[in-house]
Amino acid sequence: MKKMSFKPGTMLNPVPVVMVSCGKGEEKNIITVAWTGIVNSDPPMTYVSVRKERHSHHLIKESGEFVINLCTEELAFATDYCGVKSGRDTDKFQQQGLTPGPAEKVECPVILQSPVNLECKVKEIREYGSHDMFVAEIVNVQADKELLDEKGRLRLDQAGLVCYNHGEYFGLKKQPLGRFGYSVMKPKTRRRLAGEKRKRTRRGKKQSRG
Repeated sequence: MKKMSFKPGTMLNPVPVVMVSCGKGEEKNIITVAWTGIVNSDPPMTYVSVRKERHSHHLIKESGEFVINLCTEELAFATDYCGVKSGRDTDKFQQQGLTPGPAEKVECPVILQSPVNLECKVKEIREYGSHDMFVAEIVNVQADKELLDEKGRLRLDQAGLVCYNHGEYFGLKKQPLGRFGYSVMKPKTRRRLAGEKRKRTRRGKKQSRG
């Protein structure tokens, strides 16, 4: 296939869609960030990169805390709003009907409508040209109980999460292409997983019928 070159740019896609809550009391705010991810497993470390001129930059820098709230298709509109409106003159919680809830390990609020909330404490700030990267440890995770299956496993594939790809939001409800390691999976394991999937499907249909 033929290739063509572009100037260096931020073309790593798709990226997660998240709302980052920060501050506290009257100064609480919500910001969206395109640049976030996991940087270490043990301890679990993440980051958010924020432009210096954004209102939430000083809130995160002064408190050393923030919460990454995963977003669903139902939250896409509110997320987009929180990304284009400034917290300097807008109460985003109030405007979008989002509910601030108590975190367990940090003082800033979680967003209760989000299915998963990652409570984070800043360990390091790296300054770059356009953004500052707040590298943080994930000190606690809250998740909706409805996302736990009968074995107590968190089923994020059932959460209706969204991603952001080249300027647009996309839902992730399609069937997966495969799970990690499926390229080398033994036939016996493949059959077992297929059976478990059929059982979950039947159980889901029974629950939907009431």
